[in-house]
Amino acid sequence: MADHLQQGPAGRGRRGYALAVSVAAALLVLCAVLPWAGIEARSDVIGGGLTSDVRGIDAAVGVYTLLAGLAALALGVAGLLGRRPWVAALAALPGAFATVLLVMFVADPGGVTDRVSLDLGGLLSVSPVIRYGWFAALASSLALILFAVLTVFRRR
Repeated sequence: MADHLQQGPAGRGRRGYALAVSVAAALLVLCAVLPWAGIEARSDVIGGGLTSDVRGIDAAVGVYTLLAGLAALALGVAGLLGRRPWVAALAALPGAFATVLLVMFVADPGGVTDRVSLDLGGLLSVSPVIRYGWFAALASSLALILFAVLTVFRRR
C-alpha cells in the first residue's frame, strides 16, 4: 500500500520542512521580479519626487538569483514528492548562492551604492535606495537555508 502514508512522526516532520523549503524557494523566485533598487529624486519646492526602480531580473545578479531559486524549488518539490525528504536539504546550496548574490548586488562598486547622490538642501535631493524586493529576497534566501538545514537535523 502507500507506505508514505504510514510513516511515523519523523517522516511527517521532514516532509513539512521540505514543504517549507519549497515555499521559501517559490518566494525567492517571486522576489527576483520585484524592485530591488532605485534612484529617488525629491524636491521640497514642488512638494514631490520621482523614482526609477531596478527590478532584480534587470541585472545579471538577479537572473542568477532567479535560477538559484528555481533550482531550490526543484529540490524542495523533489524532497516533498519523492521517497527521500532529505533531498530538500540540498536546496541549502542554491539558497546560500542566492544570499551571496544578493549581498554582491548591494556591495558592487559599480552598482547601486555608488550611483549619483546629490543634496542641494530642500531644492533637490537625489539618492540611491534599496527597495522592498531586495529585502524580501534576502529573507526568502535565509529562510530557505534555515529550512533546508532543519530537514537534515530533524529528530527521528
